Amino acid sequence: MSDAARRSNPLVDEAMKKAAVAWVGVADGPVSALWCVPLEGALFVVSGPGEQSAPGLADATRAEVTLRGDHGGRIVTWPADVTRLMPDSEHWATSAPLIAAKRLNAPGSAAELVARWATAGCALNRLVPVGEPLVGSTLPTASLAEPPRGATVVRVTRKPFRLHRVRRR
Repeated sequence: MSDAARRSNPLVDEAMKKAAVAWVGVADGPVSALWCVPLEGALFVVSGPGEQSAPGLADATRAEVTLRGDHGGRIVTWPADVTRLMPDSEHWATSAPLIAAKRLNAPGSAAELVARWATAGCALNRLVPVGEPLVGSTLPTASLAEPPRGATVVRVTRKPFRLHRVRRR
């Protein structure tokens, strides 16, 4: 099936064009907010060492993607076919430099970033909409908020150092 036949919903198309962050869930795993780049009617997500963590996405074939609107709320959720681009493929050679150019705060040039992705074992995944999206009244009405997950980057905040004694009246 061609990409044009897969993505026939105008809301999905428009939401993807404006997407910078997508909430992606794989199977029964947790949903993660991921930096993404819209390109060629799909969303591209980079994950792996030195990049964002996307549990299960590198080996997945299907995922569920949720995008938000200008008001910050969820406007569409759609099923996606997930394809991992391999560093030696032609699609990697054409897409990876374009995606690297959009990567903010990356050390080095776009070419160096693409080389690091290829050698560090990072996954460059292409998420293409398939099936019917959930929009409007078909979206869940209950909150999907979850308690924060633990992270290794969390540090305990120390009390500030005082140079002088504070007198109370």
